[in-house]
Amino acid sequence: MVVFTGILRLLVSMATAYFVGRLVARIGLPSILGWLLTGIIIGPYAFGLLDASVLESSWFTTTEKLLECLFGLMIGTELVWKDMRKAGSQIVFTTITESLGTFIVVTAVFAVIFHFAGIPLYLAAMFGGIALATAPAPSLSVVNNLKADGPVTRTLIPMAALDDLVGALVFFIVIAFVSAHVSESGLPVYVVFLLVFSPVVIGSVIGIPAGFLMRRMKTTGGTLATMAVMLLASALAGFAINSMLPAPVINFMLIGMSFSTVFTNMIDSDRLESMMKYVNPAIGVAMIAVILDLAAPLDYHLIFSAGLYTAIYIIARAVGKYTGAWFGAAVTHCPPTVRKYLGFTLLPHSGVSLVFTGIAVSVLAGPAPECASIIQGTIAAAAVINEIIAVYVAKKGFEWAGELGKAAKGHTA
Repeated sequence: MVVFTGILRLLVSMATAYFVGRLVARIGLPSILGWLLTGIIIGPYAFGLLDASVLESSWFTTTEKLLECLFGLMIGTELVWKDMRKAGSQIVFTTITESLGTFIVVTAVFAVIFHFAGIPLYLAAMFGGIALATAPAPSLSVVNNLKADGPVTRTLIPMAALDDLVGALVFFIVIAFVSAHVSESGLPVYVVFLLVFSPVVIGSVIGIPAGFLMRRMKTTGGTLATMAVMLLASALAGFAINSMLPAPVINFMLIGMSFSTVFTNMIDSDRLESMMKYVNPAIGVAMIAVILDLAAPLDYHLIFSAGLYTAIYIIARAVGKYTGAWFGAAVTHCPPTVRKYLGFTLLPHSGVSLVFTGIAVSVLAGPAPECASIIQGTIAAAAVINEIIAVYVAKKGFEWAGELGKAAKGHTA
C-alpha cells in the first residue's frame, strides 16, 4: 500500500510538472524551469507531495536510476563517430579547459578567502572539485523542448558526457588527497578510477553484444525489445557495483550514454531513426522525472539564508565555466557562436553537485565538522539559486546563438 501511494504521488507530481512546464513555455521560458519550480514546491521542504518517505524509498531510487539510464540514450544516440571525427578533438580539449578552468578559478578564489579567514585551504580544493560538476539534464531539456540545433548544441551534447567524466575524476582525486590528509583511511587511487570509469565500461561492454543483436533484428519492434532488455542488463550491472561501494555513486546516465553510443555506431542510421521515434517520448517522460528528482531535495528557504560564500561560489563557478569554454573553443578554432555562448549552457549544476557534497561532508564530518558545515550550507544554497538562474541563462545562450527552433525546421548548421 505504501509503495502504491508513493507511485501515485510520483505520477501526480510528474503530471503537475508537465502542465506547469506548458504554462511556463507559453510566456517564452523553457518548460524545464516549470519542472524545477514544481519539484521545489512539491518537495519535502514545501508541500511534501514528494516527501522523504518517497524520495528515500528503495523503489523510488531504483526507478530514478533506471530513468537516468534511459535519459542517457538521448546523449549517446547523438554521438555518431563518423559525424564527430572532425570536431572530436575540439570537443575534448574544450571540455578539459572549461572543467579545469572552473576548478582553478573556484579553488583560487576560495584559497584567498580561506587564507584570511583561517579556514583550512584543502576546503578550497573541495569547493573547486564540486564546482566542476555540470548537470546535463537541464540544458539538454532546453535542447529537446525548444528544438535547438547548431554548433553550440552539437558541441554541448557530447560535452555533457565528457564533462561528467572529467568532473568526477578531478573530484575523486581531490577527495582522495583530502581524505588521506584528514583521516587515517584514505581513498586508494584504483578506487578513484573504478568510481569514475566503471559506468563507461559497463555501458560499453554490454552495448557491443546489444549492437550485434540489434543488427540481426528484422523489425523495429524486435530492435526496440533487444535494446530495452540490454539497457536493463546495463542498469542491473550498475546496481550490482553500487551495492558493493560504501556510497551509491555510480552515474547511471553515463551507463545509458555509453551503452547507446556503442550500439548507435553499430547499426544503420535508418534503423536507429525508426527506433528512436518510439524511444523519444519515453525519454521525455524520463526527463521530467529526473528533473523532479534534482529539484525536490532543494530547500527554497536557503535562498533567504544564503551567505557571502554562496554568492562568491556561484559567480566564481560561472566565470570559470565561461572563460574555460571560451578559451578552449578559441584555441581549437570553433565557430564564433561556440566561443561566445557555449559557456552559458554549462551553468546548470545541482544534481551531481549535491552527490559530491554529500561525499565531501561524509569525509569531513568526523575530523573537521566545521568545514563540513561550511561546504554543505554553501553548496546547498547555491544549488537552489544557481539552478533557477542557470536554466534561464542556458536558454538565452541557445537563443543568442540563433539555434532555437532550428531542429524543428530541419536546419543544418
